[in-house]
Amino acid sequence: MRFLVTAGPTREPLDPVRYLTNRSSGRMGYAIAAALREAGHEVALVSGPVSLSAPPGVERQMVETAAEMLAACQKLWPSCDGLFAVAAVADYRPARTADRKLKRRAGEGLILEMTPNPDILATLAAEKHRRLAVGFALETDPGELEARRKLEQKHLDFICLNGPEAQGAEASSLLLLSRDGKRQPLGPLPKAELARALVRIVLSPR
Repeated sequence: MRFLVTAGPTREPLDPVRYLTNRSSGRMGYAIAAALREAGHEVALVSGPVSLSAPPGVERQMVETAAEMLAACQKLWPSCDGLFAVAAVADYRPARTADRKLKRRAGEGLILEMTPNPDILATLAAEKHRRLAVGFALETDPGELEARRKLEQKHLDFICLNGPEAQGAEASSLLLLSRDGKRQPLGPLPKAELARALVRIVLSPR
């Protein structure tokens, strides 16, 4: 089987030298890509800017913005059997990108107008048909209800709930929620082991 995996953050440019991003290291997405490859599957990894090397045997495409990530995924998705959407995609981007560096003006504030980015997971999952779609939800509050809302609204098979402490960490925990109402806590484990456990459960016969 062939799987599409997204990983890492996106960067949304504000001017030629500044951008908006988040604290995602990409480790979980890369660990899942590696676990899928270890399990004998083909993997297409679309990654935001990270300092990680591509896992052996994994086809990787680097992108920066959410729009670039969506475009890359839409080209790859028709040839894939499933999706693990792990990337921490920016929900918003600056409505305008300045052509020149924005200058500091003493005593003056700066107001940014933001516009929504496309929802990559929802866009791809809407076209999944019988294919597998696994998403990730990072919530700062106890977020099981919100994760379940996303699971149903985006037509996913599974969603993995974690918190901000997972960003940049070597080890993590997550709560795996499935469309049939089941819930399974995983971890804390090193992310490589957590990814193997997740892949094993998600790809087991249902």
